[in-house]
Amino acid sequence: QVQLVESGGGLVQPGGSMRLSCTASGSPFSIASMGWYRQAPGKERELVASIPSGGSTSYADSAKGRFTISRDNAKNAVYLQMNSLKPEDTAVYYCLAVITRQGTIAPYWGKGTLVTVSS
Repeated sequence: QVQLVESGGGLVQPGGSMRLSCTASGSPFSIASMGWYRQAPGKERELVASIPSGGSTSYADSAKGRFTISRDNAKNAVYLQMNSLKPEDTAVYYCLAVITRQGTIAPYWGKGTLVTVSS
């Protein structure tokens, strides 16, 4: 089994910053790409940022210039640094890891962490 656990959500004022973390744990596996998605109330889940194991990062237009994704392969962790937060960034943020395990590649999701941007 593989588990992803997110942390770092909460309430922040507009213009503030927040850092989300996600760590994968479980039986032996290797991680290909990792990423962050978010789902706002009444909206579909959308990609925020992604980072492959050895390539360049990519961001949604709404995140460019404000958010930074990074990963620590030794810790099986991915991070999302969010700056200049806006009320429209309010959402549940989900971590995704594409994992190879026992010869099978599959996506694994965390349970999500709520980020609320409000004064």
